[in-house]
Amino acid sequence: MHEADLEAMTEEQILDFADTCAQTARRAEVDLLRAAYQWAIVHAPDRLDPAAAALPGREQARRYGGAGTPEVTEFAAATFGARIGRSTYAGRQLIADALDLHHRHPQLWARVQAGEVRASYARHVTKQTRDLTPEQAAYVDAGVVESADGRITWSRFEALVEAKVAQAAPEVAREKEQRRAAATFARKTANEGHGMASFLIRADVATINALDAAVTAFAQHLTTAFPDATDDERRVLAVLFLIHGTTIPEASDEPDLPDVADLLPTVVLFVHMYAGADREPIVRVEGHGPVTEDWVREVLGPKARFTIQPVLDIEGQAPVDAYEIPDRHRTAVRLMTPADVFPYASCTDTHMQVDHTIPHDHGGVSGIGNYGPLTTTHHRIETHGHFECRQPFPGIYVWRDPYGAYYLVDHTGTRRLPGTPAGPEPGRRPFLELFQSPIHLGISLDWAA
Repeated sequence: MHEADLEAMTEEQILDFADTCAQTARRAEVDLLRAAYQWAIVHAPDRLDPAAAALPGREQARRYGGAGTPEVTEFAAATFGARIGRSTYAGRQLIADALDLHHRHPQLWARVQAGEVRASYARHVTKQTRDLTPEQAAYVDAGVVESADGRITWSRFEALVEAKVAQAAPEVAREKEQRRAAATFARKTANEGHGMASFLIRADVATINALDAAVTAFAQHLTTAFPDATDDERRVLAVLFLIHGTTIPEASDEPDLPDVADLLPTVVLFVHMYAGADREPIVRVEGHGPVTEDWVREVLGPKARFTIQPVLDIEGQAPVDAYEIPDRHRTAVRLMTPADVFPYASCTDTHMQVDHTIPHDHGGVSGIGNYGPLTTTHHRIETHGHFECRQPFPGIYVWRDPYGAYYLVDHTGTRRLPGTPAGPEPGRRPFLELFQSPIHLGISLDWAA
């Protein structure tokens, strides 16, 4: 469909076209679930060599779905996820949902295949019932199937599923309530960006109400000292003063308040500065994301002492003649490649394993250009799962899956290389021959063998 064709449509035709697109997308979601199910079936545990499976790190059989679903070979999700442009975790979840729908939710699956229920609605049910027995899952299946076609809003459907799960397995519901009651915490939440973050406290309602009342009362007494602050700003200050142990002043007194900076403990933030010739410098605060130079000056400046470290010469790190990876190399790898380098992986944990792209016992050096961070699962898949990886340039990773598809992973993310095989490759050529021909990705790269 060309843009000119759309421009020539009437309003009714545009709506009909949009409706057709939506139906096509819904059918594609169903077909993807079908493919995930069949992928699980052809990767049954009987294809594993029992002798090899007994060795450390080797592929095992796993039950992705709930009770009553067949087991699947462990690494199958990585190949499936990469081929559809998703992470290993997303591939595993899709396979699990497909298995549950086939074996534990036959009524929902029938309506999904008929185009009457969205795949997303059905997949929500499978996730909420994965810990239930097959009989309990069947009860939920029958209880929600009629309303799963969109006749009620998503929030009401979520509430319906939650209620049916509780009715199907009251003992499970009580156990979840007990776990949630015990799951009290007070911690910083994930990065929100733009130099801001949140601190979340989870406790029972009575405790939270008491905290709220204390913060509200203290914030009201801060009005005199901070007349220009908003109510929310005074509430944040009230939390700081309460933690410090400052007593609430009488309403008629001027509050004797310490400096806010004096209330804060010593913390260490790693700040990376990126400066360009024609751009304003952007700063990345580890764990908090990018901020402007002005933010560092105005927010961190009055409260922090800065230790300036020289720029690390990543490529100038001399290799070592040993399997063990020195700390300076780990630091360089973290700066150059902060994320898991497996195709479409999302982990950015700073404690991932650093893998030798070419194994050390196969002649790979312990040096920059032969390292890549991987989670434990992806490290095992790379070692034992018939995925192959090469690093033609430091920080540029080319992967080949067991069926011959290639993926390029670099600092921008993952891309499937065009023109690579879409099916099995009996007698396929050696991996290094890939680098003897130019590959076009919008730019031309001359790969050296």
